[in-house]
Amino acid sequence: MMTQTHVAQQILDNLTTAVLWFDDQFQLFSINSSAETLLEISAKQAQGLPIQQVLTHEKLTPEILSQIVMKRCSLIERGLRLHFLGARTIAVDCIATPIFEATQQYLLIELIQVDQHIRITREENLLLQQQAARNVIRGLAHEIKNPLGGLRGAAQLLERELPSVQLREYTDIIIEEADRLQSLLNRMLQPNVASHKRTTNIHQILIRVRQLLLSELGESLIIHSDFDPSIPEFNADPDQLIQAILNIMRNATQAMDGKGEITIRTRVHRQMTLGNKRHKLVLGIDIKDDGPGVPDDILDQIFYPLVTGRAEGTGLGLSIAQSLVNQHDGIIECDSIPGQTTFTLWLPMLEDEV
Repeated sequence: MMTQTHVAQQILDNLTTAVLWFDDQFQLFSINSSAETLLEISAKQAQGLPIQQVLTHEKLTPEILSQIVMKRCSLIERGLRLHFLGARTIAVDCIATPIFEATQQYLLIELIQVDQHIRITREENLLLQQQAARNVIRGLAHEIKNPLGGLRGAAQLLERELPSVQLREYTDIIIEEADRLQSLLNRMLQPNVASHKRTTNIHQILIRVRQLLLSELGESLIIHSDFDPSIPEFNADPDQLIQAILNIMRNATQAMDGKGEITIRTRVHRQMTLGNKRHKLVLGIDIKDDGPGVPDDILDQIFYPLVTGRAEGTGLGLSIAQSLVNQHDGIIECDSIPGQTTFTLWLPMLEDEV
């Protein structure tokens, strides 16, 4: 017959919420199975560890938690980012509750991982923003192209009537600027070209992009590769992926003024949701640079057309890259702090689940 203690432990182990139980010295007394999975540590290894070694965050220090226990109130923090060894970071909602029993006092902490919900919401917003921006730009581009062609034609006719070479210089400027704007519009509409998908090796694409950049910048740029050789070939348009990855890496080199280090990392993730679709196998490509980072005021808008943090930039490179990856049912995400900016390309490798 099961005791009440065993029943309580079984209930805790079947909760999807991670539960941690600390004693009055804020040393870990017990954790449930969900906490073991979340923290990637066994209950036996974790027992007796101080809280600052288990949960590293400035809002979960013994000093702050002592105040919670003293005031007999709960602490609720949303979206805490906990950092672990191996550079792993997770976002959680945290609830800390003091528990008193006779002369003993304990602290119960519940952790609810929200990374997946945050990422899915962010991806859905990115896709909606991208589609809305593309529709606006496409309509605007078509409205501009017709009068632009008429302007160029009128300048050519005027040039033939002008007697002075000096005056023709002005019409040359009009024609050159019209051609430049025409080229800009073509680039804005370019991602709508249909894909030509075939069996593709992602590492051949990445090596090709690496060669292109190194040939442009030489020894001033260092590119590290961390490839997973077990990644299989998949169906994709190699030309579009080369252009998308090249745009991202050129953006990184421009942010670093052509000097610095870039790391390219490839990994496969299983059973992953992109937008509102579930995929059995998803390729993740991380492109990390040690540049100054993306300004906070444009971080959520960098995939919009014409949004750029550089005075000389056009703001089209990242928008075009996002559109090209979207055509593969994928998405590009960005996380940035000074000294570390990571663009992650997510690309489904198999048919999405029904």
